[in-house]
Order: sequence, then structure tokens, then C-alpha cells
Amino acid sequence: MSKQTDTALATFTGGYNCAQAAVSAFCAEHGLDEDLAMRLACGFGGGMGRKQEVCGAVSGAILALGLVHGRGKGGDKAMTQATYDKVYALMSAFEARHGSCLCRELLQGCDVTTPEGTRQVKERGLRDSVCMACVRSAVEIAADLI
Repeated sequence: MSKQTDTALATFTGGYNCAQAAVSAFCAEHGLDEDLAMRLACGFGGGMGRKQEVCGAVSGAILALGLVHGRGKGGDKAMTQATYDKVYALMSAFEARHGSCLCRELLQGCDVTTPEGTRQVKERGLRDSVCMACVRSAVEIAADLI
């Protein structure tokens, strides 16, 4: 495992969400304040506020791609398309590994907005099996694209 993957998995097992874990892997190397990154990524966990849309690990990795390749104020417009291309590549590679980028599909239909769905995730060990694998993949793919 890479240092980035180790950082992300340690963050995730430390109680932070998937998006926070993914973006945390890139903070030190790219000069982003980790506390700021964690706050920015917080709402993306659980597929965006537990809405179970795009996997939070993917969203955190997209934030990292934007940090490194994104167009900032006064930047060349071509940087936007280049970033979109990297995001597309990230999502395509992630989907190839996991079958989907959607949290609800990755969690096999468990609805984490309900107590029953949350119980199912816990009983089936999906946070450890599915979510950890998603964090690992998102960080590995992003690192390759960066």
C-alpha cells in the first residue's frame, strides 16, 4: 500500500467518513490544510449527506483531483476540460472495479437513512468490506491520475 492509501484508511477507521478519508490522503503532499479539507469533504459522506448518490470516496478523490489539476481564479479555461477528463477517468476506473459509483448500489440497496438500513450495513459488515475497498480504490486511482 502507498502512504496515501495508508493515510486514507487510517482516517476512515478513525471515524471519519469516506469522502474525508479520500481527500485526507492528498493534503500533506499538496499543501492543503487537512482541517479545511476535512470540513469541505464532510457533507459528501454517505453519497452526499447519506443521500446515497455518488460514493463519498469518489467525491473526496474528485476534490483531490481538483486541488491538483483544477482551474483556479484566473486559470486557463483548458484546465477545466483537463480536470473533467481526469474525473471521467477516475469514475470510469472506479465503476470498472466496483460495478457502480453510486453508494446505494455499492451498499447493496441498504438505505442508510433508516435505522433498518443502518443496522443491515453494520450486521453485514459493509463498512469494513465495501466502504474500505471503495476508499482504497478511489485513492489509488486518484493517485495514478495525479
